[in-house]
Amino acid sequence: MQAEPQPICPSATVKYPNGAPCARSLPFCSFPCFPKVSPMPPTCLAFVGITLDGFISRPDGSIDYLAAANKAVPEGEDCGYKDFMKDIDALILGRKTFEQVLGFDKWSYGDLPVIVISSTLDALPSNTPTSAELCRDGDTAIELAEMRGYERVYVDGGETVRGFVRAKLLDQVTLTTVPLLLGSGRPLFGGTPEVWLELLDSHSYPFGFVQSTYRLKY
Repeated sequence: MQAEPQPICPSATVKYPNGAPCARSLPFCSFPCFPKVSPMPPTCLAFVGITLDGFISRPDGSIDYLAAANKAVPEGEDCGYKDFMKDIDALILGRKTFEQVLGFDKWSYGDLPVIVISSTLDALPSNTPTSAELCRDGDTAIELAEMRGYERVYVDGGETVRGFVRAKLLDQVTLTTVPLLLGSGRPLFGGTPEVWLELLDSHSYPFGFVQSTYRLKY
């Protein structure tokens, strides 16, 4: 008697970091994959430009002040952004940040997977790159990242960063402070619980920016 053919896992041909397909180790996965991979929570990091008085944008969401600030930055200087991104496996973006990035002339993230958090969108716009997908909340986004084996995730968007802090999910934040008092705008922090931070690195640039990296100590 011939053995019945085994079903083929639809994720078996999908390549994720560390070779972990999307649902291989979860209880509801019925495919007999081997070896099993135990999902691990990703390290969540933020990399944010901020004014000296703590704002990430004007009240209407505009970040035009960054263009003015960048005029002082020498050509080829990216304040460590490329080095930060080279170890990133995926991004988690809030809806507002996603819509702002989608409006740029060029998509900023190449083929990197992007998870967009939105409680209002039913689907992503038709011009969204295929590397992006939609989910409802931060918990779901983290579950997706775990399932797919992402180890280091870039979290962006003020509301999303604050939500990750409240949920004790944000591990590290790099703040690049622009020497500007904006006066009013949308703050990066606020409405979060009290959290101490450990300073991991801090340095200044000759054009006035100061960059500091912290580990959050929950």
